[in-house]
Amino acid sequence: AKQSSQDGTSSHLRAQKEAGVAFVLSSFARKSSAILSLCIFLAGHFQSHRKSNTSSVMGAKQSSQDDAGRENLDALKEEIERLRKALSEEEERKKKTTREEEDKKTTSKTTLSATTLQVDDRELEKRLLLQTQSDGEVDSASFASQHEVDPKRIVGIIKSLAASNVVVFSETDKNTLNLTEEAMSFIENGSPEARAFDFVKSKGKNGVSLPEFKKLEKTISEVGFKQAMQQKWLAMDKATNSVVAKVEEITDTCRTYLRMIKEGKKEEVPAKELDALIKKRKLAKVETWKEYAVKRGPEFALERKKLEHDLTKEMLANGAWKTATFKEYTLVPGAGNIPASGHVHPLLKVRRAFREIFLQLGFSEMPTNNFVESGFWNFDTLIQPQQHPARDSHDTFFMKTPAKANFAPEEYVEKVKKMHEVGGHGSVGHNYAWKREEADKNILRTHTTAVSARMLHKLAEDGFKPCKLFSIDRVFRNEAVDRTHLAEFHQVEGVVCDKGLTLGDLIGVIRQFFAQLGMTQVRFKPAFNPYTEPSMEIFAFHPMLGKWVEVGNSGMFRPEMLLPMGLPEDVSVIAWGLSLERPTMIMFGIDNIRDLFGSKMQLQSVKNNQLCPLGLEK
Repeated sequence: AKQSSQDGTSSHLRAQKEAGVAFVLSSFARKSSAILSLCIFLAGHFQSHRKSNTSSVMGAKQSSQDDAGRENLDALKEEIERLRKALSEEEERKKKTTREEEDKKTTSKTTLSATTLQVDDRELEKRLLLQTQSDGEVDSASFASQHEVDPKRIVGIIKSLAASNVVVFSETDKNTLNLTEEAMSFIENGSPEARAFDFVKSKGKNGVSLPEFKKLEKTISEVGFKQAMQQKWLAMDKATNSVVAKVEEITDTCRTYLRMIKEGKKEEVPAKELDALIKKRKLAKVETWKEYAVKRGPEFALERKKLEHDLTKEMLANGAWKTATFKEYTLVPGAGNIPASGHVHPLLKVRRAFREIFLQLGFSEMPTNNFVESGFWNFDTLIQPQQHPARDSHDTFFMKTPAKANFAPEEYVEKVKKMHEVGGHGSVGHNYAWKREEADKNILRTHTTAVSARMLHKLAEDGFKPCKLFSIDRVFRNEAVDRTHLAEFHQVEGVVCDKGLTLGDLIGVIRQFFAQLGMTQVRFKPAFNPYTEPSMEIFAFHPMLGKWVEVGNSGMFRPEMLLPMGLPEDVSVIAWGLSLERPTMIMFGIDNIRDLFGSKMQLQSVKNNQLCPLGLEK
């Protein structure tokens, strides 16, 4: 009984001891993960000690003690697990706090930097305004250099002040020529062509084999060799497959010119060589920038007045809106500018005027959408011989694909062939062997008279009746381009078909037509055309130039052209033609046809040309 009592007391003391140790350890576990590990070790030690002590007691007593110890051990494990979780949460909280503090520091630094920059800009603006007041004009580059700041910052300040009308400025384009790193190496070591020559020269009169030469660095073996060949310093000896020198000594002009550029003497470098160094060899770069001359603006002040962006309810309540200055609103981009719109080209204005004149005189417009014609309709129907110079490739554009085509009625083709070879109706023809393959060649039409020939043939097929026809469209001729000629231009043509027409009728119609253009003084001069007889050149007096100028050609179609079509013998056809470009140049005061349209045409002149050109006021 005594032993049992002692054992019970001992167990009770051990339980209290374990509970005390667990309490102490739990307190320390909050401080360190190392102590937490110690807790786990001691708990295991107490468990082993408890098992060792209870092994000597009686069975019933041992069972009771084991149950109590097991409960204490489970409680200790639960406490340790709770402590581990608490420690993990504590560490995570500390990490989060540390991150937040670092973010605050970074934000604080950024805000401080921006504030400092803002202050610097304000100070620069104040100094700029003070200097503008004292000097009257300030150069942006000099001001930036004086205050050791980036010129771009000064430009930003200037434009900001100009937007508020505090200052005004004018721009000046500046440029400089800077050498590349490759060019600097050429100055130090010599140009590749000079180094290539020196290498070959050092090998003696027989030069150096091409494989050995190719072993050199690419700058010398490729770039240098090419340049040396162009300057005829080196050459290839095909017999020995070697590179040999062609001169005894050379002057490294490339190196010399690069040194001159480096020393600021680019004006002494020949223009052609300088252009080659910049554009071809890429050894120098042209850098451009703008500099600004700043002057006092209409609202100049030493301190810029703050502009209000919005009208607030506080301003309305306290009346501050009455004295506040508001920033202007730009509701639409480019508000106040002239809206962009299309403009009619001078050539189209005159074309429209010509067309209206023809329509007012009772003419009908011919279909001219056939840019490609066969030689038959363009030349043969007009009884123009196949050996005529105008049918040569030097004057006419021939088609490659399709090269040939002719859709004319065979009966009509045979009549035209006979008229060429033997003539008829009083004509002896041209007396040569007419070739069908020549007539079938496709070309870009050289005149719109090919269209007139088609329409007259159709008129004969449908049954003759008097008509007045006109056309305005493009034609093509293989001519050299100069100030008065182009390979592509517009031809204006008028045709009148009726019985009993004479040369007097032709002169009268032409005078009436040109009078509508404001050209009342018209003269005629005899001329020759292959398909008209008689023929006349048309001259008009130019009031701006103060002289007579040729404006067109005219005549009466030959019977050899009309009779094969099937028109009655008493029918006559009078016609005249002129280019559209020449009258346009006269009316708008243009002396070079390349300034009328094409790559040299100035768009501003199209926009600003007169609405009603000279001679068309009525």
